[in-house]
Amino acid sequence: MAEEYDLVVLGGGTGGYVAAVRASQLGLKTAIVESGKLGGTCLHRGCIPSKALLRSAEVYKQTKEADTYGIETSEPTLNFFKVQERKQSIVDTLHKGVQGLMKQGKIDVYEGFGRILGPSIFSPSAGTISVEMNNGEENEMLIPKNVLVATGSSPRTLPGLEVDEQFVMTSDEALSMEELPSSIVIVGGGVIGIEWASMLADFGVEVTVLEYLDRILPTEDHEVAKEMTRLMKKKGVKLVTGTKVMGDTLKKEQGIEIQAERNGETETYKADRMLVSVGRTPNVKNIGLENTDIQVENGAIQTNKYYQTKESHIYAIGDVIGGMQLAHVASHEGIIAVEHMSEQDPLPMDMEQVPSCIYSNPEVASVGLTEEQAKEQGYDVKTGKFSFKAIGKALVFGDTDGFVKIVADKQTDDLLGVHMLGPHVTDMISEAGLAKVLDATPWEIAHSIHPHPTLSEVMGEAALAVDGKQIHG
Repeated sequence: MAEEYDLVVLGGGTGGYVAAVRASQLGLKTAIVESGKLGGTCLHRGCIPSKALLRSAEVYKQTKEADTYGIETSEPTLNFFKVQERKQSIVDTLHKGVQGLMKQGKIDVYEGFGRILGPSIFSPSAGTISVEMNNGEENEMLIPKNVLVATGSSPRTLPGLEVDEQFVMTSDEALSMEELPSSIVIVGGGVIGIEWASMLADFGVEVTVLEYLDRILPTEDHEVAKEMTRLMKKKGVKLVTGTKVMGDTLKKEQGIEIQAERNGETETYKADRMLVSVGRTPNVKNIGLENTDIQVENGAIQTNKYYQTKESHIYAIGDVIGGMQLAHVASHEGIIAVEHMSEQDPLPMDMEQVPSCIYSNPEVASVGLTEEQAKEQGYDVKTGKFSFKAIGKALVFGDTDGFVKIVADKQTDDLLGVHMLGPHVTDMISEAGLAKVLDATPWEIAHSIHPHPTLSEVMGEAALAVDGKQIHG
């Protein structure tokens, strides 16, 4: 017998389960269909496990440098099995928390693979969900008033660099490594590639990054990318930019060997393993989109600003619609979509107000336009930049690399963007995010009193520096 719902969510990742919780709060009878584990990629194969490994790498590196703090220890030993145990413990704890949220919100969870059906005996319009249950039982039929597609994305690969789980892997497989390689080639110098390069280098792995574009972190402000390049090289990471990996040259025996072309010349790279980090692909296949009028362009589902598809009762959020493929974006999109279908009149999301973070060592965080983007959009810009080297808490903390850069409109003094590189900037970026939401000016940020000594003082100094009024620089 088919079960009726106000909302069925396809995908129980961060965007999907947050949307389900909000729907439950609004009184909607809600179900989630998830073929894997609740929490999705972010919890099990992305944000959380990778940050747990990054934290272990950071502690290992700091322990080796403990004598600089006056603490003398014997040479630390890395037990990667325990590192993985700790990671899994964190994931399991959070997984139980998500399961608890489903029970608390009386949200039904169907463990299986869901597909959207076209008009049928169950409904005159597309949207009935057929669930192929994981336990092998007969398919469940769900009849919702609204559908939310939150199926996420999967790591992209390149021709010739297909995953074999022995020598070639994506971040999914890398998270499950039982032991560290002595050397690795990372194809791709974007966010995920640099996070892994930083982590593995701190663990003592010999790292080479091959990036197709002429710089790493191509979406970040040019000064941030330039400084990160310097710091990664200082860490021992070999960065090769402007290079095209030739997948058809890949050899796999005791390790990997591959050729890459740069400036008309070919060079050979060898390592124990290869990590392919060249972006992610929306999961749109086999979910029944062909049974609907939903439009897909460049592999991503098309929606309006409230995340409605061409089928007005079917919404889509998160990585499956492309854009900023970030967990917090998916969550916010899910809330907007649910509130819209519930006629709550939500505010559309302004992507220039969305902070993004890179959890490498050092960290990177940003919100709004880069200096290049602002100039391309016709703004007459002014910038302020302040180094952590002049911040007392950074010296106490033992990490003075990096800076905060503020981009503002010279004509109106409006805040256009904030870009950070340094210690704990992924925690500090929220001040800049709030400033963007409130349409604050650098003057207003500067006159917000920042306690001393704190790392956040760098934000106030950078804001003063926009008009050349910084105190300590």
